[in-house]
Order: sequence, then structure tokens, then C-alpha cells
Amino acid sequence: MAAQTIAIAGAGVLGRLLAWTLARAGHHVQVVDPAPGPEPRHDGQGAAGFTAAGMLSPLAESENAGPEIGALGWRALGRWQDIAAALDQPGGEPALVRRAGSLLLAHPGDRGAAQRVLARLAEAAPHGQPTPRALAAGELAALEPALAPNLLGWSLDGEGQLLSPAMMHALCRAAPQVQWHWGRRALRVEPGRLLLDDGQVLAADWAIDARGLGAKDVLPLRGVRGEVLWLHAPGVVLARPLRLLHPRHRVYLVPRPGDLIVVGATEVESEDRSPVSLASAVELLTAAHSVIPALAEARIVHLETNLRPALPDHRPVVEHEAGLLRINGLFRHGWLLAPALVDDALHQLELA
Repeated sequence: MAAQTIAIAGAGVLGRLLAWTLARAGHHVQVVDPAPGPEPRHDGQGAAGFTAAGMLSPLAESENAGPEIGALGWRALGRWQDIAAALDQPGGEPALVRRAGSLLLAHPGDRGAAQRVLARLAEAAPHGQPTPRALAAGELAALEPALAPNLLGWSLDGEGQLLSPAMMHALCRAAPQVQWHWGRRALRVEPGRLLLDDGQVLAADWAIDARGLGAKDVLPLRGVRGEVLWLHAPGVVLARPLRLLHPRHRVYLVPRPGDLIVVGATEVESEDRSPVSLASAVELLTAAHSVIPALAEARIVHLETNLRPALPDHRPVVEHEAGLLRINGLFRHGWLLAPALVDDALHQLELA
């Protein structure tokens, strides 16, 4: 197909991945985003992709999202590995994507609740994909020596994680041919054009709407609040993401380079972008300490909130007509699903 002109509204996970993919396919791409630049923002006002812990957990997420999301997630996980290899990290930097599996944990008193979750996971797992594998105490301790004794554990083989801020940066860095229009907002996205906040019109063969919550003018979106905490924990070795079956949440602990561990779980039906609440911080940190006792000496270095764009059914939407593509509503599955949704949409439109 001949090279097309593409105008993308939004430079979150989807916008950056779309821009990089389309530019590699030879198209002429422009991206508009209200952020002041491509750098990470941790004030709750930037793209939700910066805040996300970066877990690639198609099996764990299928508990509530269903087998369709799980199947897309497994496909996307492999694509993230391909994308990370193509982005060619400079020597010495940590790998953008790791695939060492993840662990599901429970305290002995929550065994019954854990068994119910495991049954749902096994039922929702796509055909041919792994299901949770029970670990004996010795196996669990060998995989993650820092864990508290007496925890129950199951391995979610094949799952992975990515370094979300680094991946966001890499997608921009590796697409220098893309025209990035920072500090500009697309008020409307119509077939073949973006209408910007200063009255300018960007015309293109294809307009792509990847604005997340900015697309409330055309979709029944709402923001779902998430809260995370970063801990600096020198000497605490964690090889893979952990999920604790908590009475109210699935509390996760995700290792990051530099002796950092990201702790999160909250999912609040609110569009409040204010700082992390005391109640959430206490609950999350208590749960994290119960899993890894050595975190008692960790230092809290960062607390962050953000909003994830969700539709009423919590399912993503991909719509297109002549000259217009819209992808939105990825909810808590932005990193998990983005490559599969992008690949399918661009293939259908014969753009990649």
C-alpha cells in the first residue's frame, strides 16, 4: 500500500505504539498531545501508561475480564517481546520486557477464597494456555527467598512485565521521523482531520483517536482511579511480579531496576486525581509487608495516582470508518492489550 498521511490524537501507550508502528511501515505520521513533552509525568496528569506497574498478566486478568481478554493478552505479550527487541536498547540498560512468570499468593486463612479464584482462572484460561500451577513450600521459597514463610503460592507460567516509563520513552525515541506536537489538544477527531484547541485543522488520509479520557465527546467513558507506591528496598531481591489474594484487592508487588518495588491494587470508581489517600497507603503497605517482611526497612520514595479510561462494559472498543480509526476503553489492560489491538486494526485497514 502507498504511504499514507496519519494524524494521531493522543500520545499514551496506544498513541506512541501506533505512531512507531505506522512510521516503521513507511507512513507519514503526526501526533498531537496536551503533555508538555514526551518525558514521564508522575503528577497524575499525564498518560496512565506512565503510572502503570507494567504487568503483562493475561492469565491473572482473565479472572474478571474473561477468556477473550486473556487470549488477546497472550498474543500481545509475545508482540511486546518482538517490539522490545526492535527498539534496540543501548548497552547496559535493563531489558524492556521480561517473561519470568508471576506468582499468585495467599495467606493460609484465605485458602478458601484462593481456591475459588483459581477455579475461575482455570475456567477462563484460553485453550492451550497455561493454568495456575500449585507450588510446594520449598518450591515457593526457592523461587522467591524473600517471601514470608507459610504463604500459599501458585505459579502463573509465561506471564511477564515491562518497564512502562522506559517503554513509553523508547517508542518516541525510536520514531524520530514522527512529528510530535506537544502541548496541543485535539478537541475533535473526525474522518481525515483533527481539530485542535487553537482552531488549527490537521488534515490527513487517516485520523486516529487514541485520546483516552479526552474522547468523552464521542464515547461514554469514565475514569477509574488507581494508586501506586514506589518502595526503595536495597537487598530485597524479587525476580517476578507477585499478586496477593487480599480480602478486598489483588495487591501486586512488581520489581523495577534500582532496588525499586512498585506496590498497588486500588481500583476506585472516581475521577479524583488528588494524591494517594492515607487509607490506601496503609492498606497497600500492610499487605506488602505481610508478603515480604524485609520491606519493613524499605523507604517510600513515590506515591502516584492516575485515571484509566473505561467503558461501561470494561471492554475495549475499536471502531473505524473511511478516514477514521478509534481505539479506547482499555481500562486496566492498556499495556496488556495494546499490541494485539493495534496489529488487528492496522491489518484490517491495510496500513501495516
